[in-house]
Parts: sequence; C-alpha cells; structure tokens
Amino acid sequence: MPKIVISDKLSPLAVDIFKQRGIEVIFDPDLAKNPEKLAEALGGADGLAIRSATKATAKVIAAAPNLKVIGRAGIGVDNIDIAAATNAGIVVMNTPFGNAITTAEHAIAMMFAIARQIPEANSSTKQGKWEKSRFMGVELHGKVLGLIGCGNIGSIVADRANGLKMNVVAYDPYLTEERAVELGVEKADLETMLARADFISLHTPLTDQTRNILSKENLQKTKKGVRIINCARGGLIDEDALHEALEDGHVAAVALDVYATEPAREHKLFDHAQVVCTPHLGAATNEAQENVAIQIAEQMSDYLLKGAVSNALNMPSITAEEAPRLKPWIALAENLGSFVGQLTRSGLTAIEIIYEGNAAKLNIKPLTATIIAHVLKPILQGVNIVNAPTIASERGINVTESVSEKAQNYDGLITIRITTDKQTRHVSGTLFGGTPRIVDIKGVAMEAGFAPFMLYVTNEDKPGFIGRLGSVLGEAGINIATFNLGRSHEGGEAICLTAIDAAVPDDLLQTIRALPNVRQAQGLQF
Repeated sequence: MPKIVISDKLSPLAVDIFKQRGIEVIFDPDLAKNPEKLAEALGGADGLAIRSATKATAKVIAAAPNLKVIGRAGIGVDNIDIAAATNAGIVVMNTPFGNAITTAEHAIAMMFAIARQIPEANSSTKQGKWEKSRFMGVELHGKVLGLIGCGNIGSIVADRANGLKMNVVAYDPYLTEERAVELGVEKADLETMLARADFISLHTPLTDQTRNILSKENLQKTKKGVRIINCARGGLIDEDALHEALEDGHVAAVALDVYATEPAREHKLFDHAQVVCTPHLGAATNEAQENVAIQIAEQMSDYLLKGAVSNALNMPSITAEEAPRLKPWIALAENLGSFVGQLTRSGLTAIEIIYEGNAAKLNIKPLTATIIAHVLKPILQGVNIVNAPTIASERGINVTESVSEKAQNYDGLITIRITTDKQTRHVSGTLFGGTPRIVDIKGVAMEAGFAPFMLYVTNEDKPGFIGRLGSVLGEAGINIATFNLGRSHEGGEAICLTAIDAAVPDDLLQTIRALPNVRQAQGLQF
C-alpha cells in the first residue's frame, strides 16, 4: 500500500480521497516546522503533499529514498528543490488551475481598492471623519490595463477587465497572436506596455528572467500616475525602487499581496498611504483551498496507482486514460533502450527515436524519456526517467523524435538509432500480443523476446557456429531458453540473441569471443 505524508494544513477532503483510494496517510501539519521530523516521517513514504509552509529541501529529499512524488497544493513551487527532486527521480506536481479564479479575483479586488482608495477611506470613516474630498478616485472604465504574464491567471484577469470595459495590453513572450485575439487583448513588448498602461498587474512565475522585471529602470519607463498590482510572486518588483517611485509621485498607488521576503511582518511600504497590502491571500478562499486539495490528492493518487502524470514540472504528462495504453509500450521502450545502452561502449553523441504506426499515435514524450533513461543507465549513474532528458542535454547528446502514421509490416514500431564517435546503428521493436519483441537489429531482421538474462553475439555467417556456441554454454552449465538468429545475407554478418537461465561470467564471455568467426559477444540483463 502506498503511503503519503501531508505536512501542511490541507483540506480534510484530500485525506479522504487518499484513504478512499487505498493509500495510507500520515497527516501532521506540524512537520512543516520541523525538517528533522519531516525527514524521519518520509523514511518509507511514497509521496509528500504540501502547501507553502513545508520546505522540501535537498536534505529532506535525500532522507526519503522511497519518495516518488511531491505534490504542491497550489501554483508556486519556490519551496521545493526541483533540481534535487529531479535528480532523485521524484515527480514534482502542482495545481495550476485550482486557485486561478480566486487569485485573479483578488487581483481585480486590489485594483478596485487602489483605484478608489477603499482601505484608507474605510479607516477614515470608521474614525468618525467624513473626508469625502480627500478620497478622489479614478475609474477603471476606458483605462489601459497592462499585464505582465497572460497565462492561466492572467487570462482570467484579462477577461474580467474586458467586462469592465478596460483596454488590455499584455506582455508575455509565450502568448501567440491567435491566443491574444481569442482573449481580446493586445500583445505588446514590455516597453510598449509599460509606456501605455494606467494599471499594471503581474501574473508571471518568479524565474531568473522575471526577477525584478519591474526594476528601477523599468519603473521609470511607466506612465506617470501608474497604479501597480502584484498578486503573483514576491521578487518580481524591486521594492526599494518602488518605494522611491511612490515617494516622488511617479507611481500613484500600489497593491501588494506578495513580497520578496515572507512572512512580511515589517516593510517600508506598509506605512505609505497609497499602498494596499494583504498577507498573500491570492488563494485564500474556501473554494480554492478545497479545489487545490482535491486536485493534488487525485493527481498523486493517479500517479502512484495508475502511473498517470498531471501538471508535473519535471516530467511529461500522462493522463489516467493514456496510462493503460502506454504501459506495454513503455515496457518496450525500457527494453529497447536498455538493449542499446548495454551495447554502447564508446562516446554517445545522438539518439534518434522513430515512432511508426500505432506507436506514433501515442503520447510519445514519456516514451522518449523512458528510452533516454534506459540508454544512459548502463553508461551513467543516477539516471532516471525524470532527469534523463536534462542529463542528455547537459552531456551534449542530441535527442530527436520523428513520427510516421504508417509502419511497414507492423501495426506499430519503435526504432532507436544511436550515433557514437565510432558508428551509427539501430534497433527496432514492436508488440506481439502486448509483449515487447525485437524485430530488427542493425538492419538484420529477427524476432526475439526479452528475458532476464541474454547473450548477444555477432559473427560471420559460417557453418558450425551454432554448434560451437551451444557446446561452450552447455559445458559451462548454462541452459539455453530461446535461440534467435538473423543474418544480413548468406555469408555476411549474422546475429544471435539467446535467452539463457543465468548471467554469463566474464571468463565465459572471453571464451565465446575467442570462437572462430565471432566479432562481438556481450551478456545482457533486463
């Protein structure tokens, strides 16, 4: 039975979902405050479900040898060491849609608040004052709203702003012209948006590229009197420069829900009359908390029980419907990749993967990751399906994919072609009755299944080889389970792929390699 640790305050609905799916649950929100106890609790856990309080550091991850998935109930994953998780083969998931509406609505609410100075007016009125002339606001109607980021949350804000009859200008390098038209927004570069916006709302993750995107320099490029809302991530705005811009009147008002350092118990912006602050409430509604808890529980359960991967940040997605169809093909990908990897002895420079027929109709990304991992495993330590694409890229190994809806002679076919510093060769495989089979090695046709122990031999096609090989194996007490042969042409290169009952010792391999006409002999394990 899989085991999940929940170390944050998560809705009881999440606990119920895990238990209903047959998953053991350790629910202890106090673990978020104690990394040592968290690491101890994770000793035999398969999954860790968290919100923002838990810090899934490299040290915590290293203490969890069985951990397969970390699920973040929410969008931000700043509290997870994704690189450490990836290296350990741990899938990192979040819930990018569960609190999108809530966060977008909070941004709109903050925009209203600074447009009409609602918090200050509320405080003044409750103090018995009647400062009607002091709180002169501005309308949103007809104003330009500049968006930095127009993804899931940004697009919802754009929709609401269109309903308010605002003109939306979006800066987002990933926003296509077609999507901009669909959303009813104008796509622009950053400088154009900064110069035109009356209000600027940020909706982008915090990355090296977006850190301090509203820098002192960029704040100076904005329209005088601009109003700024940040309900995305702290660190997107240079807070010192923002304070200066407020002091000199260039920025008229600011609404902040997130800060560079949290919890933000003290801040120079807190005392400014034109700043509205909330304590990271973007996702703080009952609906959002329940949505993200339910979503992360379902995602993690589907992964542990079915192999489905949803909203992962370091692995291709696999839907629950796809997982059963992919399972036999993943087994084929594992075996073919392992076959290639065990026979690769010189510098690997490229991996080309060709999907044909039924294989081309599948979600090929997880198949490719599986193949890369199993090609590299015999060569590099610590490679897994999660980190394999990254490791290949870091090693300068060029990975390419191609698909073809037709597969000659087969319903579906996967071919792996590798290039080393010495040669290029390939292997092809298919499914027979759902069972992985090799059907081509280096252009030599054959039909062979996989077994835990196998012997691969290439030789010149000359009489007497089969007898000599059988005798050598028999004398060593190694039983032959299956014997599969193929050759390029009469008298040319021949290939023998034999399933045997035990691993071939190194000294026996040397004996086989010394047989007449043998070019290569290699023991394989699957």
